[in-house]
Amino acid sequence: MAQRPDLAGKRIAFVVANEGVEQVELTRPWEAVRAAGGTPVLVAPEAGEVQAFNHLDKGDRFPVDATTAEVRPEDFDAAVLPGGVANPDILRTDAPAVALVRGFFAQGKVVAAICHGPWTLVEAGVVAGRTLTSWPSLQTDIRNAGGTWVDEQVHEDDGLVTSRRPDDLEAFGDRLVRRVAEGDRAHRAA
Repeated sequence: MAQRPDLAGKRIAFVVANEGVEQVELTRPWEAVRAAGGTPVLVAPEAGEVQAFNHLDKGDRFPVDATTAEVRPEDFDAAVLPGGVANPDILRTDAPAVALVRGFFAQGKVVAAICHGPWTLVEAGVVAGRTLTSWPSLQTDIRNAGGTWVDEQVHEDDGLVTSRRPDDLEAFGDRLVRRVAEGDRAHRAA
């Protein structure tokens, strides 16, 4: 029987916009991190709350732990970028969020993105030369940013973990936890 990964002492930033995150893409990886003993931290552009969505319908609200302007990559062991169509589109217009994501790559930290989450990676300029998956409508954006898009449940490229959609959340959460437990890996220069 394989040993369950242990994230005790690990802090994982869940970086989202204050509105538009797909609720299940926030809560399921969050639960996977907590179940492994890690500490998830909700980071958003503004203090207060995050309004999650269940596709196009409003979901629950979640308290923001810190703003994108208040934190630095060295405060965390990894970052997660959940999807939802509006979430990454809003997030990629927040300069501190984009700089934060870029900083995770510069420091060789594990980064995981699902569904539309890779839009923020495109904006941060960290996709070139990497292979990743996402919601299918992002494949042109990924290719235009110099990346290679693949249609896989979960894909890992040099510490970058990506996944396509909510149906892939179990595999995404498992790979995220395992990758963070293994520790940092130097990303290629962003």
